[in-house]
Amino acid sequence: MSHAPDAHAYPLLIRQLLHTPLAVHPAQEIVYGDTVRFDYRTLQARIGQLAGLLTSLRVKHGDTVAVMDWDSNRYLESYFAVPMIGAVLMMVNIRLAPEQIAYTLNHSGARVLLVNREFLPMLESIEEQLPDLRTRILLDDGDGPLPTGFVTEYEAGLREATAVTAFPDFDENTRATTFYTTGTTGLPKGVYFTHRQLVLHSLAAMAALGSAASQGRLHRDDVYMPITPMFHVHAWGLPYVATLMGIKQVYPGRYLPERLLGLIAREKVTFSHCVPTILHMLLGHPAAATTDLRRWKVVIGGAALPRALAQQALAAGIDIFGGYGMSETCPLLTLAQIDVDALTDAGEALSLRTKAGIPVPLVDLRIVDEDMHDVAHDGIATGEVVVRAPWLTQGYLHNPDASAALWAGGYLHTGDIGNIDPGGYLRVADRIKDVIKTGGEWISSLALEDIIALHPAVSEVAVIGISDTKWGERPLPLVVRRAGSEVSEAEIIELVAARSRSGDISRYAIPDRVRFVDAIERTSVGKINKKKLRSLHDVGTATDAG
Repeated sequence: MSHAPDAHAYPLLIRQLLHTPLAVHPAQEIVYGDTVRFDYRTLQARIGQLAGLLTSLRVKHGDTVAVMDWDSNRYLESYFAVPMIGAVLMMVNIRLAPEQIAYTLNHSGARVLLVNREFLPMLESIEEQLPDLRTRILLDDGDGPLPTGFVTEYEAGLREATAVTAFPDFDENTRATTFYTTGTTGLPKGVYFTHRQLVLHSLAAMAALGSAASQGRLHRDDVYMPITPMFHVHAWGLPYVATLMGIKQVYPGRYLPERLLGLIAREKVTFSHCVPTILHMLLGHPAAATTDLRRWKVVIGGAALPRALAQQALAAGIDIFGGYGMSETCPLLTLAQIDVDALTDAGEALSLRTKAGIPVPLVDLRIVDEDMHDVAHDGIATGEVVVRAPWLTQGYLHNPDASAALWAGGYLHTGDIGNIDPGGYLRVADRIKDVIKTGGEWISSLALEDIIALHPAVSEVAVIGISDTKWGERPLPLVVRRAGSEVSEAEIIELVAARSRSGDISRYAIPDRVRFVDAIERTSVGKINKKKLRSLHDVGTATDAG
């Protein structure tokens, strides 16, 4: 196809996300906790200064720069400056065990590390395991001394750097970011995303969130605060979206309930996202009772949105709804936005809000059987969720066998099972590895959890499958009682039995016993760690599920 000799191809690079906010909302604010507040013009200048600092430290195209920090403006600046010079941003999961952090730093090839002072004791414990880490930069909210072996403190380095003011074009398929999955088996696996993928993900997320008439809509007058760590899937990609839209952004640092609720009130936060555990923690904090949450829109992901939690949030005035994705998908695949004017039945509206939702633009999502044939979209037939989209990781870093399994048959395999209703809404029934196989049927642990969580005395619940000599597996609910409330084993069993008699769930899902626990083990990103729970509670037993 012919084109003008001077036509510009305009590669989809992360730096292109900065054009609109600087042109339309340059005075909009970026806020970090109680200490930092500046506008988008300053953000642009600081990105240039960070790029200049890294360049002066011999970071070149293709090098990997790692960051260990709480959610901050520094992290946001790294989201842009590192990829904009052609380097790769590696986001360190600070909740992994020290030996796993060492593994991910080495595996990613990180040569430069930006690290918060709070993590120095952990870093010192693995220092000898990091022979290739050549440069360390301190991230500090105070004014303590520079530790031995560090080249500079972040703010001092920015002040002294010669800012980069013109960033070059390069191939949009250049790798921009890397981070590591937090699965419960084996070593963490590295996923990676290109500039093109991150820009397309940002555009699709913006289109999906911004096209809603009212419910769950993200717009330029919103105030955004992530409550999903910035080291985990780019905080679901929303910092890039918020920047592209020129929205006021608030970064809370460490997730402390009183601090988060205080920022929501003071900065008038209207849009966030988190896992169910975090919202449960916030709503259970005493300060929630005196905090106005009626303008707050919250996307729940990382785990299914329990109906009980959704009801509690709606009662507080929160516009709550589900979303779905995973580390390998950048992550957004679906959103459970609804037409509030068309839905007059509160039960139906709640049911839709707690589903995974409908695919966002450009996502090809299927539910398939073992032969990769589509199952009926009747809200009943289940199969594995497989997807295609232009922003999915193309494999695992340095792991061709796992990459091939991930993409078997030309679709990315999520490892989740679910169904799609006639309206196109996806419900994720369970992880394939967490389905309970009993009495010749597959029982969804998530469906059981949803039922048990509705009891007013239940604070948290996780259901696992435990070994059984007669039935193969039987469901075991692990229940945390709400403070000051009582509920018996018999009450929980009868709650499920009643739903079985009404046809809502199989009789094989009725548990034989319930175990009350003080807490439920979770992964580093707040998901229920069912592998750990099974290792703790599955001792094998024989029961009668007649």
